[in-house]
Amino acid sequence: MFDQTYSRYAVVKKGTGCFFYANCRLRQGFGESLPYMKKGACPLFCAFLANYVNIGAMEISAVIITFNEEKRLEPALQSLAGVASEIIVVDSFSSDGTVKLARKYTKEVFQRQWINFADQKNFANNKASFPWILSLDADERLSPELREEILQIKNGEPDCSAFSMPRKVFYLGKWIRHSGWYPDRKIRLFRKDKARWEGEYIHEKLIVEGKIQKLRGVIHHFTYRNISDHLTRVDKFSDLGAQKLYTQKKKCRLYHLVFLPIFRFAKSFFLKGGFLDGYAGFIISVLHGYAIFVRYAKLREIWKKGERIEPFPD
Repeated sequence: MFDQTYSRYAVVKKGTGCFFYANCRLRQGFGESLPYMKKGACPLFCAFLANYVNIGAMEISAVIITFNEEKRLEPALQSLAGVASEIIVVDSFSSDGTVKLARKYTKEVFQRQWINFADQKNFANNKASFPWILSLDADERLSPELREEILQIKNGEPDCSAFSMPRKVFYLGKWIRHSGWYPDRKIRLFRKDKARWEGEYIHEKLIVEGKIQKLRGVIHHFTYRNISDHLTRVDKFSDLGAQKLYTQKKKCRLYHLVFLPIFRFAKSFFLKGGFLDGYAGFIISVLHGYAIFVRYAKLREIWKKGERIEPFPD
């Protein structure tokens, strides 16, 4: 069961007694609220209560956006157990059992029409009740090491605005440690009032105001089920990428179709150590080059058709 401790309190020792100010809800099954303890209350009792409710701990809202993620969502939700005080799920009207599954783990499930990644994530962040947000994708999991690291920093209030963490991808039956896919450090734990997602099409970016600290634990990323799924995703994102380039008035040149894909393959396979990932690294590198090629090919198609691609609304 998820930790339901939502605290707003302080303990101040004075002489042989203590002051206990409380305005909180405790874990389910313990009670609805703590009494106001006057001066002279037993220090040992106050110490016990302070230890139980974890005074001063940072409180985290986990946020996930979904669309037809019934097959991958549950492990992501399970990995948040004990780390997040609440879970927010914003779904884009999935046609499978995603919403039903999400409601097994949280009541905070919202359905909203899709606009773009940044807009959907900002909407989800605004639904969060707590000052810290842990943003996770449905195909990601907190590794055991990252869970423990977050639980340790929860004991106090960090003096930074956000934390970044490396992300490791599981692809074609193995963990990828090269190919430009690792460490792939992401900012996923941040103060709600110090960060905002930006970006209209793909590759949304989190803009953070203030200091960012690094965590060592990794996010496990199960991004592609197989090569077919990888190709399907490349096709989808190449559409968005071509539209973005078109709105920037970029043109497709011969260089983009012939030389840039080759360079991208070489960069991934040789410079980024893709060859060390074996067959999987080779496939990743080839598809990196292919993604560049098809993006610019679609951009050329848009220009030849004379289509007008409007930016997504704010």
